Amino acid sequence: MKRILIRSGKSPFRVAGPTEFIQQDLIGTNTGNLLFSDSAHKMLSAPDTEVTSNGIRTDQSARRAAEINEQYDVFVVPLANAFRPQFQASLDRLSTLIEQLTIPVVVFGVGAQTTDDYATDRLGPLADSVKRFASAVLERSASIGVRGELTARYLTGLGVPADRVDIIGCPSMFLHGDTFPELRTAELTSASRIALNLSPNAIPVGDISGIARHAWENYPDVTYYAQNLVDAELLLWGDLTPETGVEDPFPLQLTHDLLRENKMRMPLDPATWIAELRGYDFAYGTRIHGNIAALLAGTPAVVLTHDSRTLELCRYFGIPHRPLSGLPADTDPRELYEGADYSAMFKGHSERFDRIVAFLDRNDLKNTYTHGDGGAAFDARLAALDLPASMPVWDGSDDGHMRYRVARLRERIAAANARIDTRVKENKELRGKVAAAERRAAETARLLEAARAELAATRKQLGVLERRVGGIEKRVMVRLGPALRRRVRKISSGPGKD
Repeated sequence: MKRILIRSGKSPFRVAGPTEFIQQDLIGTNTGNLLFSDSAHKMLSAPDTEVTSNGIRTDQSARRAAEINEQYDVFVVPLANAFRPQFQASLDRLSTLIEQLTIPVVVFGVGAQTTDDYATDRLGPLADSVKRFASAVLERSASIGVRGELTARYLTGLGVPADRVDIIGCPSMFLHGDTFPELRTAELTSASRIALNLSPNAIPVGDISGIARHAWENYPDVTYYAQNLVDAELLLWGDLTPETGVEDPFPLQLTHDLLRENKMRMPLDPATWIAELRGYDFAYGTRIHGNIAALLAGTPAVVLTHDSRTLELCRYFGIPHRPLSGLPADTDPRELYEGADYSAMFKGHSERFDRIVAFLDRNDLKNTYTHGDGGAAFDARLAALDLPASMPVWDGSDDGHMRYRVARLRERIAAANARIDTRVKENKELRGKVAAAERRAAETARLLEAARAELAATRKQLGVLERRVGGIEKRVMVRLGPALRRRVRKISSGPGKD
């Protein structure tokens, strides 16, 4: 039995509700992480293989490293846009853990993130961290699997040997192995069901708020599928914007029309996410995995690319895409749908699948499609589970999560009170220190004043002494002056002149 430890937020077979997802951050801040980690989990579920989730956070302790070395045969690390400044600390922690491992470590799907012109200058500060990570991985595996040409070029530019870098894309596109679901076709009308996905970090690139507004105004059956942890928290807790009247054009407040009308969802599990998207006619937006989820559901999708991360995968997989920059806010989904060409995506899928299988073979990893049942057992086990549907907007009623909300508020109040008590204690101690300092300052001032008085007295005594010395000198000169003058005249007259 080969024991594989995989880095993922949770096992595909763990059933967790919204409150668990939020409290434990099982999505690693973004549901898209579960889509590619679940795909990798399924792919690796070959005969005589046991795959275990390690969680998304990295325990870099020597104790954890020893446990991994003892209990597992290989550590598999599916990654996304890990080569970016915001992930540097996490990358360093991963490197610290990997450097302590004596078992093989296989990384696939890792990518660099920069602007959509592929300029990697801004990644300069990451160089040492990325080189350290790549070195640690390649000491424990035959190659490293990357998303596309940009990431491959970035790594080789840092000195990583080109023959140790395999371009394999993202595991999420191989959820069904070497086959890909047939896409449904339909004429888009105002009555069509539209799934919209948006990224807050794309706001500087294009008018995604305007795009969302246009979709809401023209397609009554539009649903915004969010992906971030902050979105889940909003849907669970709500906010005060209906009372304060605060509004924002991006759908991240209850006052936005998409939320007012309960047209926002937060997927918690890839299986139910994909199942829900089967009911839509078209999907589009800036989320790469939001659109891949739609494609895996057989729903046509178009990605609005806004950085190298989205563009690199679209180019590698032949996913239809349009640059967000310069795209008019009133661009109609029908136009995107009618202009999409999926032929390259379908035509190259089998070859791309062979490429990722070759990567797995090179790193001594079997896959369920070549060596097993094609994922049938995995799918059957998944289908038997009662996995959570996507989160809707909370309307304030008892949705089964009231106990959590009350308990969480109680915990936060207790934590806030504890912080207040600590601050009160610190304030009391500080006041004591200030009072002591003030007393010391007063004593110092008193001593300084005494010193000044003593100095004045000393100066007065010195003046008296100087006057006395001056008087003595004067009297001495009066008495000695005539004798000294006679002596000088005698010396001046010389010998024999008397």
